[in-house]
Amino acid sequence: MPDCPDYSLLELASVREGDSVGTTLANSVAYAQRAERLGFKRFWLAEHHNMEGISSSATSVLIGHIAGKTEAIRVGSGGVMLPNHPPLVIAEQFGTLESLYPGRIDLGLGRAPGTDPVTARALRRDGLGAEQFPEDVARLQSLLGPLQPGQPVKAIPGAGTNVPLWLLGSSLYSAQLAAMRGLPYAFAGHFAPRLYREALRVYRDNFQPSEQLKKPYAMLALPAVPADSVQEAEHLATTSYQRILALFRGQPLWMKPPVDTMEGLWNAGEKASVKDFLGLQLLGDAQAMRRQLAHILSGIEVDELMFTVDIYDPEKRRHALDILAQTRKAGQADS
Repeated sequence: MPDCPDYSLLELASVREGDSVGTTLANSVAYAQRAERLGFKRFWLAEHHNMEGISSSATSVLIGHIAGKTEAIRVGSGGVMLPNHPPLVIAEQFGTLESLYPGRIDLGLGRAPGTDPVTARALRRDGLGAEQFPEDVARLQSLLGPLQPGQPVKAIPGAGTNVPLWLLGSSLYSAQLAAMRGLPYAFAGHFAPRLYREALRVYRDNFQPSEQLKKPYAMLALPAVPADSVQEAEHLATTSYQRILALFRGQPLWMKPPVDTMEGLWNAGEKASVKDFLGLQLLGDAQAMRRQLAHILSGIEVDELMFTVDIYDPEKRRHALDILAQTRKAGQADS
């Protein structure tokens, strides 16, 4: 593992209970701008559909908005759920983004629908599911690569832009496919903590160089609740506990204010399930998170870390990035 991996952010544009989408997206812009000032490498947006409380469904539109409000940070998808879209449409969208913001756009791809079966059908891709994912990835690579003589279908814009593709996943399957295709790989440890070590090892052990990437490049996504003290972080973390609990119960995912205690809001089984879901969560001040991070990364190689930060108050959320940046500075000082 590099002594100090790069830091990046994953954004769902989570809507606070009672806020408008417009207010939410303005907060996302301010959050991305703070991240850029602090030296974060990427700012990715996740595609979800039919989820009250998450406003990042039009992922490519938001990527363009964030890129236009920042200057240098890379902006991309974490990810586009490819079963929902014809590859040609994605190639055109991201080719346009790359043309507008050269050298700043990433195309992270997932093979899940990012929604429920009814909504997946509403997206009009019924029957074209995850089993076509490898072929769709190859088609995208072709559409974003140089034009070939006699090529019947062209992405205009898109052809020749060579937008960097990433494969995202929470299983060994995606790790194997990323290795076979010679693509960078991001593991979704922010909601699937169990297999991260195995997946990252499978990826590195089986990596085959490609035109895009000569050696393996792995990212690990982690949930984090940075604060000025461990006690404050434990309080702020109740916002994410309430959201995951709502997810398990099939309820809207509005961001709710932190509470003094979760007792009475969840039962013992739900508490265990939420804590398991957030099994890789970093929580506390910079020093505490540095210790937790050292434990999580022991024995594995990670080139980059991508954090999800569910904190209710927008200013506290931006301040959390200052604390995250402190953990990286500490790592640089130690290396």
